[in-house]
Amino acid sequence: MHKIWNYIIVALVLVSCKPNQTAIVTSKKEAQKKKIYTPYTTKNNTEVATTTANSTPATTPKKVKTITVVREPEGISETKPKKTPLILDQNDEDIVVTSDDTPYLTEQLINNAMDYLGSPYRGGGTSRNGFDCSGLMFTTFKTFDIILPRSSHEMARIGRVLDRNEYRRGDLIFFRTNGRRTINHVGMITEVSSDEIKFVHSSTQLGVVVSSTKEPYYQRTFAQVNRVIE
Repeated sequence: MHKIWNYIIVALVLVSCKPNQTAIVTSKKEAQKKKIYTPYTTKNNTEVATTTANSTPATTPKKVKTITVVREPEGISETKPKKTPLILDQNDEDIVVTSDDTPYLTEQLINNAMDYLGSPYRGGGTSRNGFDCSGLMFTTFKTFDIILPRSSHEMARIGRVLDRNEYRRGDLIFFRTNGRRTINHVGMITEVSSDEIKFVHSSTQLGVVVSSTKEPYYQRTFAQVNRVIE
């Protein structure tokens, strides 16, 4: 009996010493409950556009490529001409995509990536059956005819590298998780606060989830944030 009480005491001590960690979001239902994912609506689009219009404009990049998002009126069905994908070359430093509909496009990119929550990790994967980290970003942007480079290392060379006070939803966030200087992991920012960044990505252990820079692993391996959509 004395031994049993000793085991119970040890177990209670171990539980009480366990460090607090930011909860990892692994499903759309859980993301909606935590209010970090909302199915896109016209009302949301209006609110986002108003917020962006009142914000401080970002610094103009050295070079600009332009893409326009076209939305057809509801109830109208027409034969659409085939779109030419916009290919972003990893050698084109400082090039970003500008759009008259940036708030709408950014929110749609986030919602598209969040729609894959719960999908498993798969090296080289680019579908709901499995993604690697760059595969998730590649597939998300490709849905909107924007073709990113295929690896996280190459993705880190496009767009504009941001200062901490510029980070916002939809930016790409990069990490060095292999103990080297080479960037090898990427995700998309879903939420920014003064001391935390939340991002959706495909992790090797959990698949597509929302994680936080408050987690020691990502705090330690953080590299940079790039903006592809201005």
